[in-house]
Amino acid sequence: MKGLVMEGGAMRGLFTAGVTDVLMEAGVDFDGAIGVSAGACFGCNYKSKQIGRSIRYNLAFCDDPEYVSFRSLFKTGELFNEDFAYNKIPNEYDLFDYETYKENPMDFYVVCTDLETGKAVYKKVNVLHEENFKWLKASASMPLAAKMVEVGGRKLLDGGVSDSIPLRFFIHKGYDKNIVILTQPPHFVKKKNQLAPVMKKVYKEYPEFVKAVYDRHNVYNKTLKYVRYMEKQGKCIVLQPDEKLPIGRVEHDPDNVLKAYMVGRKVGKENLERVKKYLGDK
Repeated sequence: MKGLVMEGGAMRGLFTAGVTDVLMEAGVDFDGAIGVSAGACFGCNYKSKQIGRSIRYNLAFCDDPEYVSFRSLFKTGELFNEDFAYNKIPNEYDLFDYETYKENPMDFYVVCTDLETGKAVYKKVNVLHEENFKWLKASASMPLAAKMVEVGGRKLLDGGVSDSIPLRFFIHKGYDKNIVILTQPPHFVKKKNQLAPVMKKVYKEYPEFVKAVYDRHNVYNKTLKYVRYMEKQGKCIVLQPDEKLPIGRVEHDPDNVLKAYMVGRKVGKENLERVKKYLGDK
């Protein structure tokens, strides 16, 4: 089976959007896709077949304090305003195609982190409605920058804390040909989170989650080694920027938003024939 694996990285996810738009334009299909954080929020447009939607609304609203701002964080406890991002954008400003999403046979998974266990939760979301939107929101809810999300009997936050690159999960699900989109350049090594002591105090009621926060850099770096090994085994192709992306985790400059997206398009075009051949589409 053919799988698409999309790392998170907040606004670095616009790189992913650039790659996936190129793949959609070329008619590349997958049996399943899985996204973490921004990889889930932007990646869901693959299932709804909405080319250009991610870059369109991010260019329109990246400098709008109602979308993302520290003012929103202070007022609502959410850096990315929940109502704006998960209601107004998909239902009023840049309509999400719920029907196409539902009818597309490609399975779509999101990754969240359970606060009580510190473990990854993998949720298949093949229909998007109010309840399932909570899973997307949970996957992208960064610690300290968002409230925890309660859904499915769980308390959840950012999937990147527990499994930033869920290739292992997809291979275990039977996906033997995967395209993995990373938002950091080659040889990137994640360092220990400097805010971990703060999180230890804020999330003191959830010691397993705190352990996951403290160990995240180790897990991430081990996962990168696994990804490279699987690439050598022919289980995946990795697409990533050559250099650090010209964009912050939160970005208010439309020029930088567009630059990150265009880097993604460049990488997508440069690797398109290789991807199609690998997946058997050529």
